[in-house]
Amino acid sequence: MGSTKFTNPYAIEVIRTRKKELVGGISNTEDLLDLLVFNGVFLPENRVLVSSITAQEEKNSRMLNILMSRGERACRIFFYPCLKSAQPDLYQSIKTYVGQLNENIKDTRRQLIGYLLEKDRQGPMKKIQDTNRTHINETVEHKSKKTELLFSSDKLKETHATPEDSSNGILNAVSMGDVPRLQELLKGININDTNAFSHDILHLAAEHGQVSVINLLLRQGAKLDLRDRMGCTALHKASEMGHTSAVLALIRAGADIYATDQALKTPQHLAAQNGHENTVRTLVLEERRNFKNQTTFLHMAAIDDDSVFAEILLRNDASVDTCDGQTKTALFHAISRGNEKTAAVLLQAGANVDSGVIEAALELNKKPLLSLLLRNIKTTMSQNEVKSILFKAVKRNLDEIVVALIESGADINVCNDMGYTPLLLAIELGNWEVFKVLVSNKAQINTRLPNQMSPIHLAIQSGSKQITEILLDMGIDPNIIGPKEQMPLHLCALHNHPALLALLLHKGAQINAVTQDGFTALHLACQSGHKEAVAQLLEGKADLHAQDRTARTALHWAAAQGDIGIIKLLLFFGSNPDIVEKEKKTPLHLAAMAGHTQAVSTLVAVKAKVAAKDMDGSTALHYAARNGHIHVVAALLTAGKNKNVNERNVWRRTPLHFAAEHGQEHVVGLLLERQAKINAIDNNKDTPLHWACRTGHLGTVQKLVNWIHGEKVNLQATNNVMKTALQVAEAEASLNHQNICLLLKKKMLLIK
Repeated sequence: MGSTKFTNPYAIEVIRTRKKELVGGISNTEDLLDLLVFNGVFLPENRVLVSSITAQEEKNSRMLNILMSRGERACRIFFYPCLKSAQPDLYQSIKTYVGQLNENIKDTRRQLIGYLLEKDRQGPMKKIQDTNRTHINETVEHKSKKTELLFSSDKLKETHATPEDSSNGILNAVSMGDVPRLQELLKGININDTNAFSHDILHLAAEHGQVSVINLLLRQGAKLDLRDRMGCTALHKASEMGHTSAVLALIRAGADIYATDQALKTPQHLAAQNGHENTVRTLVLEERRNFKNQTTFLHMAAIDDDSVFAEILLRNDASVDTCDGQTKTALFHAISRGNEKTAAVLLQAGANVDSGVIEAALELNKKPLLSLLLRNIKTTMSQNEVKSILFKAVKRNLDEIVVALIESGADINVCNDMGYTPLLLAIELGNWEVFKVLVSNKAQINTRLPNQMSPIHLAIQSGSKQITEILLDMGIDPNIIGPKEQMPLHLCALHNHPALLALLLHKGAQINAVTQDGFTALHLACQSGHKEAVAQLLEGKADLHAQDRTARTALHWAAAQGDIGIIKLLLFFGSNPDIVEKEKKTPLHLAAMAGHTQAVSTLVAVKAKVAAKDMDGSTALHYAARNGHIHVVAALLTAGKNKNVNERNVWRRTPLHFAAEHGQEHVVGLLLERQAKINAIDNNKDTPLHWACRTGHLGTVQKLVNWIHGEKVNLQATNNVMKTALQVAEAEASLNHQNICLLLKKKMLLIK
């Protein structure tokens, strides 16, 4: 064999040129990998990497690529002794091919065939001289399909013990289970120093299933959590090779059964994928015995949708309903991730379908998953449970779930406790996808809620044009009467759905139909401030002058709401600004009461009567003053040129009486500035000061008694029971009244 300083490319070149033949011809790859590891060509992690590949030819190709990357010497050892031992026929074929090179190459040192023939002649365990160094080759006997490797310890003793020989001796002793020899070789050596060996000793012992060696190493401090280049622990190695006793020894010593390698595989995964079911069962039993309330191997299978792994685990006594730390079963994880294959395996094994599993299926909205669940549990699920799932699916617009439930026999027209059918609930929520499913499956459309809401009322309320169109096309009457005699058009106006309003009018809805309270759609649109709906109704010839049960028109409601746009729109179409309702209030009264200054100004601008009185004789100014709407008061006084400042109602009370009674001191000041009579008396001869004192408004009293512009307040004025303002205040006991009394006494010079 050539020196390490002499480049002999023929072994590499033979692999490169005959790679296709080698890839297709190697059938005993695992045996060949064992030999490569034994001869120091491959590290154990190289073997794991290649073994993890499923396809045979891909596995062989990867092995050859690694060989070529490791150089000429590695490639020569591959041919002899490894290939010759594992694949003798293929070896002979390669030998014949290389022999053909003799005729053209005279330098025998550069002929691979010469090296191979020489090795054949020398036989096993003979020293072979190279130009620079001596290499010891050990006999490999192919004793079984698993290629058990036997070593000659006597022959090793005859050689000079170099560091490499010592390392090989340790590895040989580990592989053979030679504990006495290993004890001698390990003296003075740190067995956890991975730099001292080409392999980790505990890993190798686990890989060969040498329990006695494992126990020795553990007693001497071998670390269970050491990993090789592929991230594997010793437990991974033992599990991968199916050495159950070694697996048990490592677990009992504290090895982590959930440790993952670089491919995120646990020891259990490796045992399962290599068909070592005894090892699988052992790991399952250890897990059940010692690991509670955490993610199990079966949970992992469910999460990864590894149905094959799940089957193996279940076949080997894994508990199908074990819960993790969040009390979730494997079935929950499979369903929540849409892992149908694994879910089917778990259900076949009798997994319990609880509410959490059902909820997970609903979240995904996948028909196949729920159908799978229903097929496995429909005999145990009550009608109430099916109904509950159905309504949950409808509520969430889960169309695929609804389809699955219908196909499993769920009652499509069932009612819940509130009187909803699935169709009514879908319509109310505007859930179009579920609505289509229910209609296509002949759900009844003539049902109503207990409050008499029909499907089309609910569709209008939800604002769904698609659903409304379908219902109308199916023959539902656009003038169907609902709660409080409301028709669909009323709800359109109330909820401001212009598109639906136009659709209903097109389908023949009665534009001036009235509700139980006498409201037309125009009334309701004005009440709700929906200008667009108002415009549509007016263009559709809605009756401007229609009055509800209180005789209010649309303009009354618009004024009460203070919506300037709607007020102007109604006035433009011809509404009467002075029309009165049952209490003879005009729109101006209602706008003033609510303090809508712009609405008041708009009405005044179209000549609404400022002096109009209601059935109590009160003008708009009376209500504005009482409620303290100072800007409205100012607008009304300006519009009436202050002539209305002393208007009296049927009790002869002026706006100043109202303002004083309700403590509107700013309004009191404004009215006085506009020439309001400070000592005006009502039917009971009460002045504004009497009212302010009676109701205990200290600030208003101060405003009145301190007024110095024009007529001054009469502190001695008495009412029809001969009481002055002071005496009225003295009849009450609150702190404000006491302060008012003190103020008046000082003003009347009764006290200092």
